[in-house]
Amino acid sequence: MIVVMGATGNVGRPLVQALAAAGEQVTAVSRGVSDAAVPEGVRHQQADLTTPESLRTVLDGADALFLHDGGPSAHLLSPRDILDVAKAGGVGRIVLLSSIGAATRPQSASHGGMMRAIEDAVRQSGMDWTILRPGGFSSNAYAWVESVRAQRTVAAPFGDVGLPTVDPADIAEVAATALREDGHAGQFYELTGPALSTPRQRAEAIGDALGEPIRFIEQTRDEAHAQMLQFMPGPVVETTLDALGEPNAAEQRISPDVERVLGRAPRTFADWVQRHIAAFR
Repeated sequence: MIVVMGATGNVGRPLVQALAAAGEQVTAVSRGVSDAAVPEGVRHQQADLTTPESLRTVLDGADALFLHDGGPSAHLLSPRDILDVAKAGGVGRIVLLSSIGAATRPQSASHGGMMRAIEDAVRQSGMDWTILRPGGFSSNAYAWVESVRAQRTVAAPFGDVGLPTVDPADIAEVAATALREDGHAGQFYELTGPALSTPRQRAEAIGDALGEPIRFIEQTRDEAHAQMLQFMPGPVVETTLDALGEPNAAEQRISPDVERVLGRAPRTFADWVQRHIAAFR
């Protein structure tokens, strides 16, 4: 049995679908999972990573675990307690969704600190582990849904700074491969899209998919900071803005890892938009 934490998220949802389609026995876990959130035949349970004891019944009898880094709640996690519960349940293989920032922002408390601590706990767990380090998600464009629907505008800082955003479906396929197949233990996979794209270009891609022009509004760093504080802790906001505005060479590197694992090129941002354009109409 494979347990997927964060099963209703941007990566967890396609991961559950991919595993179920491959005939795997899957338990989908999230804090607010519902019957409609998972494919037919998939067991679903509610649990909270910040309360490791809530995971015991979820992980009992599991062979493999997909674990995410906790997102905004990362600072509340006790990774060693989570992993102890996983091992007690029989888990022998773990795939961790981390972030490229764990490697590229070592001085950051939110990335180089918290994320590396979670990675280190996984590496020292005694289980077979694979760590995924994606860059920015293409699905971060969901933050623009309301303004695109209402005003056909996109507001973002650093409009002409390019990053190789990655499609969450590609992350999910790499995770599914590492969970199901041998040969991935002890590997770090950096996951990116096939090319750099800027916020201005991503806004244009949404307009192309809609068949209507989208007006791009470039925010100042202070404007973006104030907006992001509504859903991110302050240290995470600072590090995120640093990476968006002044990415280093490692953060702009196009990684071969998606193609190396899946045998095909990663999807473009335009591919992601075409599949999800209904959200922006």
